Amino acid sequence: MITGRTVLLCTLGALIPPLTPAPDLVPLLVLAVLLVLVVVDWLLAGNVGAVRCERRGATQTRLGEAATVTLLVTNGGRRTLRARIRDAWVPSAGASPYEHRVKIPAGDRRALETVLRPTRRGDRPAARVTIRSYGPLGLVFRQTWRRKATRLTPPWTVRVLPPFTSRRFLPEKLSRLRQLDGSLAVRGRGQGTEFDALREYVDGDDVRSIDWRATARRSTVVVRTWRPERDRRLVCVIDTGRTSAARVGDIPRLDAALDACLLLAAVAAKAGDRVDLLAVDTALRGSVSGASRNSVLPEMVQAMAPLEPRLVESNFGLMVSEVVRRERKRCLVVLFTAMEPSALADGLLPVLPQLTSKHTVILASVGDPTVTEMARRRGDTEAVYEAAAAERALGERRQIIGALRRRGVEVVDEPADIFPSKVADAYLELKAAGLL
Repeated sequence: MITGRTVLLCTLGALIPPLTPAPDLVPLLVLAVLLVLVVVDWLLAGNVGAVRCERRGATQTRLGEAATVTLLVTNGGRRTLRARIRDAWVPSAGASPYEHRVKIPAGDRRALETVLRPTRRGDRPAARVTIRSYGPLGLVFRQTWRRKATRLTPPWTVRVLPPFTSRRFLPEKLSRLRQLDGSLAVRGRGQGTEFDALREYVDGDDVRSIDWRATARRSTVVVRTWRPERDRRLVCVIDTGRTSAARVGDIPRLDAALDACLLLAAVAAKAGDRVDLLAVDTALRGSVSGASRNSVLPEMVQAMAPLEPRLVESNFGLMVSEVVRRERKRCLVVLFTAMEPSALADGLLPVLPQLTSKHTVILASVGDPTVTEMARRRGDTEAVYEAAAAERALGERRQIIGALRRRGVEVVDEPADIFPSKVADAYLELKAAGLL
């Protein structure tokens, strides 16, 4: 293919004949010279087919962070490669720079760095490496076309993990957990059901906690102390159906649920509880089961990374049956879904007794403050109609929350900025009350 430089030379050559005594012969001479230059330039251009590419660098990063991937380009030809190389990725990978200009002698290698700043979670693959090789005069170039570019492109995928922005709440929650566990506060009988130790009786202790056998062996009255039970089971169920695609503020509802789930898992793992994960809509999209307390967060992050909302109606029956099938003993089930009255009334409420009869259930939903603000608007006719619609939506929301609580479900319905913190608080309150 010719370049713009060749076109420019042709244009300049067209201006010469009127200035010469032989205007009929000069154009042929100019074209002949230009054709010779183009052929020579093409012959001296580096051979694209002899180029080999490899990749090194990051294979994963967190959303909001940068990752660097290096493309190693080796010139296996006999001529110097003067080229523009584009290392293209999917748009959501946020790759830069757009292209690299290189000069690689025969048998030499260059390392071209591409910085990725992904804008979405999941697997971000490299798309295609395109090489445009120029001759030394810049009049013509050779280029890899689609089929050859596919063979030339080394496969590489960078997995973009959830950002876990709710980690800022973790120190506070761990401090509360230590208090519950007795590290910072005196433990009493009402704080758990797992025996911890014996100590001397003091005024204010519940007489029902006296250990009479131990008292008989000593000269003082001895009481039992208790702590919240460890090694309990926590199951996080994430709804990846159509309602999870809605954006609340700046992020999709699904991403807010994932962030809250990670905070909850971090606190529960520190408490010594076992955490499982299920992501379900009309099928099981991801799961983590039986992970140790040290590996549960890395495994959950890897399982969450490729999750995307599906534009389908969630099958709550499948969610419940998966939990019942996997969990034989009593556990805490935290269902992350949208507080959509019609979907919950028709899908969840009919199958909810299968869960609540055996397990403790928390339904966690990201609240949308826009609806509350809309309900307070007045001013003009349009605002009044919007306020009426918002009030109706809030009324239906209150009705479904009431129906859930009458069935023994704890409901967390908070804005996205404090949603992870409130979900963790609900878990800690249940743990403090010995209800897990």
